[in-house]
Amino acid sequence: MFTLNDDERAINDTARDFADEFLAPNAVEWDQKKHFPVDVLRKAAGLGMGGIYIREDVGGSGLTRVDAVRIFEQLATGDPSIAAYISIHNMVAWMIDTYGNDEQRQRWLPGLCSMDQLGSYCLTEPGAGSDAAKLGTKAVRDGDEYVLDGVKQFISGAGTSEVYVVMARTGAPGPRGISAFIVPKDTAGLSFGPNEKKMGWNAQPTRQVIFEGARVPAANLLGGEGDGFRIAMNGLNGGRINIAACSIGGAQSALDKAVAYLADRNAFGARLLDSQALQFRLADFKTELEAARTLLWRAADALQNDAADKVEMCAMAKRFGTDTGFEVANGALQLLGGYGYLAEYGVEKIVRDLRVHQILEGTNEIMRVVVARSIVGAA
Repeated sequence: MFTLNDDERAINDTARDFADEFLAPNAVEWDQKKHFPVDVLRKAAGLGMGGIYIREDVGGSGLTRVDAVRIFEQLATGDPSIAAYISIHNMVAWMIDTYGNDEQRQRWLPGLCSMDQLGSYCLTEPGAGSDAAKLGTKAVRDGDEYVLDGVKQFISGAGTSEVYVVMARTGAPGPRGISAFIVPKDTAGLSFGPNEKKMGWNAQPTRQVIFEGARVPAANLLGGEGDGFRIAMNGLNGGRINIAACSIGGAQSALDKAVAYLADRNAFGARLLDSQALQFRLADFKTELEAARTLLWRAADALQNDAADKVEMCAMAKRFGTDTGFEVANGALQLLGGYGYLAEYGVEKIVRDLRVHQILEGTNEIMRVVVARSIVGAA
């Protein structure tokens, strides 16, 4: 797992080259202008990044979860916000690939893998975040259709995406009453709130997704009635390790910027990089990132192989990776001094982008709950 073969190294290098050419030079401008670069996303899809771990018969790349976290880390060195959206898009495609019937797979996945159609994941609601099982969006069967009513909150890509995987209540309270639906953007009764004003992640839109009597064909039910919560949670296992990878990649970029600055900056007659105190900080940052990366690869391997401990491993990797990524990026900003606070150097953007990673895909407090349950349950 820890020594890349030639094929794995080529995949890694392709992702890094893409980030260096198409993401990094534009990241600050996209952030400032709140520009969602759909054309660049489609370039990424041309390299297989629209369906990284999707089966090949529908246009996917058929790669492993370990391949995926390496790809997302490299993409995030260019722009964590765009890398994170590609992760969400892949999670949507994976749910359809894994739980969809053949007709659903053939209908939706070619467009998602090419990113001619973008995907969004709709679980969170204004009143249901960490306690997702209490979601209130309803789907009522009416003949050959379901009628959806409710509001989803904090939905990445909303308003631009063409495909929405939506969790809605078809049965009794609790997780067993939740089902999953594939909802196209042009569905009557589907609308979107304004683009949220956010601390970071400005290069991707975040809006409410609103359902008011939205009629969805019964054929768009993903899995069976009552399968939605299980589908959502299984999707989040992958989302958690991907977002950890984005944190590690963003932090690595911030650290690289700090090292370059310290090598170029002189104070008190010497390069800042020659200060042993600063070298010790850099050594700690490198060590912490490598520890996070090692745990991440271990979790990705557990998920790929359906290991018994995959859920807690993904939770641990997400908590540790996103906390470490933010702390390293924030520390890198400090090393740049006043320049770190300026937008043109790009480090303050990374800090803002990585902060939300500690919240989404399950807050890091919830990750601790998941891990604690695995300890208590085994006692």
